[in-house]
Amino acid sequence: MLNEFRNFIARGNVLDLAVAVIIGAAFAKITTSLTEDIIMPVVGWLFGGLDFSSYFVRLGAIPDGYKGSLDNYAQLKEAGVPLLGYGQFITVLVNFVILAFIIFLIVRAANRMATKEEAKPSGPSEVQLLTEIRDALKARP
Repeated sequence: MLNEFRNFIARGNVLDLAVAVIIGAAFAKITTSLTEDIIMPVVGWLFGGLDFSSYFVRLGAIPDGYKGSLDNYAQLKEAGVPLLGYGQFITVLVNFVILAFIIFLIVRAANRMATKEEAKPSGPSEVQLLTEIRDALKARP
């Protein structure tokens, strides 16, 4: 059983999948930073100083002894106040769209490279080889 597991792990597909998951996680962090630190502040600035993360609806009571801001989503969430954070959802949605578009561009480029590789002639075709073999056999005495 241990040998079977080792052979399973050693297959190229499993290793490729592991590498893809690790790179995907790192790429997701980059995309999240791009969205939260660059794109959303610019969008907020364009729309008059909007900060999407501050848009939420409080669904429950604030716990006794809470000393934080009533307008700070992160503080309220940390205090355990039930919130409907639609601004945060918008940020995550923009993040997803950006990530999906970048992955689309990568897959599109990979498909184009694969098509170009397939289009390259890699020697004589099967028909040409069969024709040469036929002609060689006919030329034999």
